Amino acid sequence: MNIRELARRSGVSTATVSRALNDRAEVSEATRAKIRRLASELGYAPNEPARTLVRRRSDTIGLVWDSGQEAMGQHNPFLLGLLSAVRTALSDADYHLMLLTTPGAEDQDGAHLQAVQRHNLEGVIVLTTPPDDRCLRVLADSTVPCAGIDTAFTGPRTVRVSSDNAAGAEAAVQHLYELGHRRIATVTGPLHLPPAAERLAGYLRACSRLGLSVPPEYVTEGDFFLASGEAAGKRLLAAPDRPTAIFAAGDQMAIGAIHAAADAGLTVPGDLAVVGFDDIDAAALVRPALSTVAQDQRGLGVAAVEALRGLIDATTVDAAQAQPRIIPTRLLIRGSSRPGV
Repeated sequence: MNIRELARRSGVSTATVSRALNDRAEVSEATRAKIRRLASELGYAPNEPARTLVRRRSDTIGLVWDSGQEAMGQHNPFLLGLLSAVRTALSDADYHLMLLTTPGAEDQDGAHLQAVQRHNLEGVIVLTTPPDDRCLRVLADSTVPCAGIDTAFTGPRTVRVSSDNAAGAEAAVQHLYELGHRRIATVTGPLHLPPAAERLAGYLRACSRLGLSVPPEYVTEGDFFLASGEAAGKRLLAAPDRPTAIFAAGDQMAIGAIHAAADAGLTVPGDLAVVGFDDIDAAALVRPALSTVAQDQRGLGVAAVEALRGLIDATTVDAAQAQPRIIPTRLLIRGSSRPGV
């Protein structure tokens, strides 16, 4: 079944079929409905490359994630969940998805921009890529619409989407304070990444507001994965004035800190309270179940797609469109910070 045969059976020209399938205003609604119904019955599928040339739109969005962190290979459950949320939001908005991995150092700095131009992509969503990525910088400096989730970058047609990381960290510290803890330490993520830096800022702000002392040894850096959380937990538990609570900037690190407590013969939450960040599936499965700051993955995906669509449709980008989209978090209290929960 091709467009000529569809035109013959519809009793119209191939040009009319093309206009009807591409929602052109020159075709009446009755004719458009007839052609679409017949196309569906006959199993006709438009030639997408040709359709793209006619409409000058590909309905395809590129997605960039940082392969340098080996996030997929290390089975980062939050990133995988976020990727799924973005894919669903794009599908709901009738967009296709093309994955663009971060090129190696030997590749050209403009590889992403070249891919966008080669495949006629309408925009790009960027997931957790370091702000000093040169390939990303070239893309952000172009006129390609870009929405970055947890990525700090600016350009003529860019917008940032993120969870309220600082507020979430503050809520975790406030919760521990209200339980009576006054020696609250933190395990951060890699501080060159915006979410980690913002969560540390929220932790420090809450401690300052509550009048809590933060010795240098109470702040130790991890990499968002379990082993680093366990190593950081052991360092914190060996401090002269051992903390009674730990806020970890990621759930896997928080679970690692619980392992460190068990190795030290301490009970959670009796000897050490622990709160994480993200609400990955494993948070509710460990024992005790992990208290955590939940991110709204679906909300992040929907906000990124909506912001990107606004940039794609806009002739010029105003200040409102360029404003960051901040998605609220919520504290989930479970057994790792409160007995009997």
